[in-house]
Amino acid sequence: MKSLKPILAGAVLALGLTGPAMAADPVKVGFIYVGPVGDGGWTYEHNQGRLAVEEHFGDAVETVFQESVPEGADAERAITQMALSGADLIFTTSFGYMDATLAAAEKFPDVKFEHATGFKMGDNVSVYSARFYEGRAVQGTIAGHMTQSNIVGYIASFPIPEVIRGINSAYIHAKRVNPDVEFKIIWAYTWFDPAKEADAATALIDQGADVILQHTDSTAPQAAAQSAGNVITFGQASDMSDYGPMPRVSSIIDNWGPYYIARTQAVIDGTWASVNTWDGIGAGMVGIGDISDAVPADVRAEAEALRDALGSGEYHAFTGPINKQDGSVWLADGETADDGTLAGMGFYIEGITDDIPN
Repeated sequence: MKSLKPILAGAVLALGLTGPAMAADPVKVGFIYVGPVGDGGWTYEHNQGRLAVEEHFGDAVETVFQESVPEGADAERAITQMALSGADLIFTTSFGYMDATLAAAEKFPDVKFEHATGFKMGDNVSVYSARFYEGRAVQGTIAGHMTQSNIVGYIASFPIPEVIRGINSAYIHAKRVNPDVEFKIIWAYTWFDPAKEADAATALIDQGADVILQHTDSTAPQAAAQSAGNVITFGQASDMSDYGPMPRVSSIIDNWGPYYIARTQAVIDGTWASVNTWDGIGAGMVGIGDISDAVPADVRAEAEALRDALGSGEYHAFTGPINKQDGSVWLADGETADDGTLAGMGFYIEGITDDIPN
């Protein structure tokens, strides 16, 4: 007897009928991470954004990620492999991936790329970042009020504009509430290395710092401060609330989920275009973690008022008068910095005595 399967299959095709097997493939969204997803900071929050994409779109989207990808040649290989695996949209989530992202984008013009914190764009490459300096202004205000030694330590990662902006913003606002405050800066030359970060925190505490700020991604500085006692810290990129109410008294929280969902939707809709996004507190991309009861009520109120003014646009974190480190005028009284200058910031402001490494 002749099999009915070919006849039935032909009938299905002739009638234009489709079933689950004929459904459209899910959009594949990839993420390249500079640290482990469990770092408790930067990469952790990017991964929370990935999980938000999964929750929002369900089976319509498939996400993949690769963690702990070094910046440099390894990054281009990882991005290329992700594109070859069929990714439709790839988020590369560290500044040092910039050139690798552009190189991969040239090889895969039909893939959409989104690079975090960079400035080089292309037809299929967007850039996005958050105005972390707004959060640093809030941290600096609390730090200036709460330091008893008048020494604030700052663990910096790499001497790029994003980090320099953060140092300047924190210092400006600490200085405005405490004219005697001094910043000591240690460059760790890493985004994530708990041992180096702990050593940097310990060294700053040994130099008299009783407040530690960080632009590195692990919770190691929090642990070092907790061991030292009577040292205040702030969560970086994520809340790090496990170390509250002391030493962690507040935090900057990166909220990537809404952006990742919006950009994925644009790919699904066929409306994706190369854009440059730089949002802050007002748009919800930068959050200020709960200010703990270790902070006096009046200081907490001042910090919250500053947060709200930054969010509404009533106040800009870089509002003159502000001089550059050499004493030359940068911003006159009431003048605010333009985004171009901030995006390329490569100088300290007056009062910071350290040098920016080459």
